[in-house]
Amino acid sequence: MIGIYWVAHHNLFRLLQRCDRALLWLNLIFLMCLAFIPFPTALIGEYAQSTLAVALYGGVLLVSAIAFNLMWWYVSHHYRLLDRSIAPHLVRTMTRDYLAGIGLYAFAFFLAFLNAHISIAIYLLTPILFIFFNSRSTANIVIPSEP
Repeated sequence: MIGIYWVAHHNLFRLLQRCDRALLWLNLIFLMCLAFIPFPTALIGEYAQSTLAVALYGGVLLVSAIAFNLMWWYVSHHYRLLDRSIAPHLVRTMTRDYLAGIGLYAFAFFLAFLNAHISIAIYLLTPILFIFFNSRSTANIVIPSEP
């Protein structure tokens, strides 16, 4: 999970034209969420049958996805910090893909209280979907300042 978020974080910052103090604070909040992921991961490894452990894991993933989306919305809204050479349809596609993560994690979080096994399956499937869809939307983005 942390690796998936690292790639998304790298892609986001690669697309920036500049950075400001608000983005630094949003980034710090996002990184704090990521730093907390090992705790519920250890809980779910020890107590995989526990509804609380599965829900806590999902809650942390959901909050991390929300924090990442806040960063994305901040930089992409009216191209506030994004490089203006990025096509608007790509920004919309990336926004839609990132929002899907929130939806899947929210669904899996609530599902944890009904069926922990299906919830865990969704937690495992979401990064695979992200790899496929995010690479599809960002593969052809070339920033003029890049070699």
